[in-house]
Amino acid sequence: MLTISKMKPFVSSSSVSTLSPYFPITASPSFFSLPSKSTQCKPTFTHVSNYLTFKTPIISLPSKGVFSTQNRIGQMKASFSPPSGEIHVIVGPMFAGKTTTLLRRIQSESSNGRSVAIIKSNKDTRYGLDSIVTHDGMKLPCWALPNLTSFKQKFGQGAYDKLDVIGIDEAQFFDDLYDFCREAADIDGKTVIVAGLDGDYLRRNFGSVLNIIPLADSVTKLTARCEICGNRAFFTLRKTEEKETELIGGADVYMPVCRQHYVSGQVVIETARTVVESHKIECQTPA
Repeated sequence: MLTISKMKPFVSSSSVSTLSPYFPITASPSFFSLPSKSTQCKPTFTHVSNYLTFKTPIISLPSKGVFSTQNRIGQMKASFSPPSGEIHVIVGPMFAGKTTTLLRRIQSESSNGRSVAIIKSNKDTRYGLDSIVTHDGMKLPCWALPNLTSFKQKFGQGAYDKLDVIGIDEAQFFDDLYDFCREAADIDGKTVIVAGLDGDYLRRNFGSVLNIIPLADSVTKLTARCEICGNRAFFTLRKTEEKETELIGGADVYMPVCRQHYVSGQVVIETARTVVESHKIECQTPA
């Protein structure tokens, strides 16, 4: 007659380490020791009561800290961390000093020994193509380009690799602003300083300037002085009849105004346009 004896559990609660459910207690003292003997990892099996008991292999490691976790993590961080770039955005209405602020930042970076370059749109020809000039006469040489994607090729890959800081003026004219800034900062580790209008003369989004704010480390909103009352001016009022969004001009075309005089100014301009148009129609009507 075959009798079946009641077998004990394979692993009792007393044989499990509190450090991990996968390591028996017998391994805890010797497993983490670092003797100088060579590694031995041969499991042994013992036949007891018709079932096998698995004894945890004893593993000995070299004594010279080969598996130093702290050193290994430090080495991994050093080898896999991308270069750290930055994006700083300067916005505001016309005559707020955006270009002046940009050039001062660029000059400061250059004085600190960093390699710098400035880009502007070749659409802006008011002061020539080879320089950026502020309304108060400050001037620095620049690259005038139709788009930002062509900068690496024009500047040269070797020179670009050594470049630390890139300044971009009149950024609203670059359709590829977002992709260029993201790649320059996130991948190439450059510091990018962007200056441009945050809105057009109708207070609507102008170009891609607002799109890069989620990428930015800092955003500076500058204000001008209202030409009518002298209060802080947040908006740009167009004084001419043209209605296209991109109309490059200076004080002959635009003026900075506060909210009150932007609203009233728009009403006056629209009324003036209506009067002018009606006057034209009357003049063209035959007597």
